[in-house]
Amino acid sequence: MRFLQLGCLTLILYLFGGGNVLAMEEQESIIIEVTGNPLEHKKFLETYHPFIDVIATYDKLFNGLALQGSPDDLARMGTLEFVKAIHSVETYQTNQYESPLKTIEDVAEVSPEMIVPSELNNTSYTGKGVVVGVVDTGIDYNHPDLQHNYTGGYDLVDLDEDPMETLPEEGMPTNHGTHVAGIIAADGNMQGVAPDAEIRAYRALGPGGSGTSVQVIAAMEQAVEDGVDVLNLSLGNSVNGPDYPTSTAVNRAAELGVAVVIANGNSGPDNWTVGAPATASKAFSVGAYANEQTIPVLFDALANRRIDLTPMVGSNPWKLSMDYEVALSTSNDLTGKIALIERGKIPFYELAKEAEQKGAIAAVIYNNEEGTFQGAITNNEEPIQIPVVSISREDGKWLKRYVEKEKHPYIDTIYDKQDSGIAEFSSRGPVTVNWEIKPDILAPGTNVLSTVPGGYLALQGTSMASPHVAGVIAIMKEAKPNWSNEKIFGALKTTANRMIDGTGEPYEPIMQGMGNINPKRAMETPTIIYNPSLAFGKITDYRETKTINLIVENTSKKTRKYSFNLPTKQRSISWNLPMPFTVEPGEKIEVPLEISITSRQLEKGIHQGWLELQSEEETYHLPYLFINETANYPKATGFEFSLKSFSDDEFVYRLYLTEETRSVEVELYDPHSLIYDRTLLRMEDTKLGMNEGYLTKRDIGAPGRYLAIITVQLEDGSYESYETELEIGPDL
Repeated sequence: MRFLQLGCLTLILYLFGGGNVLAMEEQESIIIEVTGNPLEHKKFLETYHPFIDVIATYDKLFNGLALQGSPDDLARMGTLEFVKAIHSVETYQTNQYESPLKTIEDVAEVSPEMIVPSELNNTSYTGKGVVVGVVDTGIDYNHPDLQHNYTGGYDLVDLDEDPMETLPEEGMPTNHGTHVAGIIAADGNMQGVAPDAEIRAYRALGPGGSGTSVQVIAAMEQAVEDGVDVLNLSLGNSVNGPDYPTSTAVNRAAELGVAVVIANGNSGPDNWTVGAPATASKAFSVGAYANEQTIPVLFDALANRRIDLTPMVGSNPWKLSMDYEVALSTSNDLTGKIALIERGKIPFYELAKEAEQKGAIAAVIYNNEEGTFQGAITNNEEPIQIPVVSISREDGKWLKRYVEKEKHPYIDTIYDKQDSGIAEFSSRGPVTVNWEIKPDILAPGTNVLSTVPGGYLALQGTSMASPHVAGVIAIMKEAKPNWSNEKIFGALKTTANRMIDGTGEPYEPIMQGMGNINPKRAMETPTIIYNPSLAFGKITDYRETKTINLIVENTSKKTRKYSFNLPTKQRSISWNLPMPFTVEPGEKIEVPLEISITSRQLEKGIHQGWLELQSEEETYHLPYLFINETANYPKATGFEFSLKSFSDDEFVYRLYLTEETRSVEVELYDPHSLIYDRTLLRMEDTKLGMNEGYLTKRDIGAPGRYLAIITVQLEDGSYESYETELEIGPDL
């Protein structure tokens, strides 16, 4: 099972085996990965498998074919020698329909501190003549604010030319792609960052946001084929590695001239949480900037415990002004109390509605897995009148123990005035293996107003930050049509506003990259530094010297002087920086930056900071990073386990390794008692990067929900373990 995230909604994308359940005479759609020349395989299939329709051929970003046919005919594809993998694209789920708020005024009432995307555009440009592709859940192209901008696209789920968002009658409906598209280029009651840009939709994720990496890659390939100028991917997974297939595809798309913008992920605030494809070297990866806002917090003074609240989409604002008793939602009478509810399979709306009907004054839903989440409770017919929020699993468990322990468990609400800064959920870098700094830049990502089917919503996530940047690149391309993507990226990085925390210190580079985006400043900059984020890699020898050639361009009409400020002296780190230098108008030069490190005299782990390049009245802050010997990064990540397509007894597993290992073992435990059950698999012939293999139904044992412990033995003989939840369904 693979977890890919749509930045704002944390939607889970499952890799299902075998497609949807259809009558045998109906058509199914699959995408196959192939070895060799896909055009030759297309001719072979047309000759020897005439009942299979070859819908599309992919040969730019990956080798593959999109096929349609009956389940029986498609099942035969797995026996062909040139077929590397089969990816089902019709994987439907059902859930309740969650409707929008009809007007912008409705959104403002429940999200008074919302951000309007057009506010970011501090220029006179509108993105006219620029085409932006949106790889996502599709777009409601009938929305009045998007009709003017929508110019077509493709559906990689149903393999047709209608990339409409999933409708309720087709399964669990979606709204993510429409929200992303509106941030980029809405032009109606609300306006996006680039209201005159063209939008093309590429539906890679189907009902409920389900899809596969190959669908995403195929959507990217179609967009490249269609000639889009900018490509936005507000999606990602948990694999922190630069060579994951989607990351590789992003780099290839960039080499073909497309500016690819990607959400950095919503797994913060821990380090090493950026996931593919934001890990791609040539991607422009975007973290989330949080605007100033007043946040309600539950607070117990006796225990000095504060619990951060995340409002549900469609919820009334939390405005409790005194302490209230908390009660478990299983209680029959919740009159005047805050209902505490555990997240499960029942829709959020139904959970909250039941609490309201029992008399609750508010509802708090806590996560059933690690981390925070944002859900939605909107419903046209019978809106919920009480405030509904989500909290983390850790906070929920604490609150549950508090309720069970105290006779009258009262808790206060306090209101924190939070300054602008970096959103807590925004994923942090660096990237494993190549140790690059990600994100590259920040953009607004909290309480962002945009279009959804049937109306508007304010959502949050790096999914909302990424399209802000896609819109900015569109207006940059209109303003500077002769600038390359590298030059545009360099200008945006060079002129970003470095963010400072509450103590007056800059946030770490792996939290903010270059800082918060500033379009006007980027267009007018007299200096462009093409590679201002300085990743010096991993230090493994006793003493190492590393050099990066900084590329500096003078875009002004006069000669400019540059000089480095001497960095603060650090033990075991010495810099050899250029003497003051000049750059002529229109000239681009390279200057070497050299760092020498004595590793044994430094702590192991991440070392990062800032260099300052002075140019007359401007100071440019250049983040740098290196890893000394090793760090607490995940040695194994992205464990997947699913039924092989068109098979009822063979399973495929995948695991990404960020370091050479001797062996990997996956053991299963009872998630409640933590009693060992069995060993699922053991791998000894492993490699850096993706490792995969197959198991039969007889090999995997009894179905059920397990805690999987992944233990990695490193080359030095040491062990590291990681845990994840794994469900082996009875139908598997």
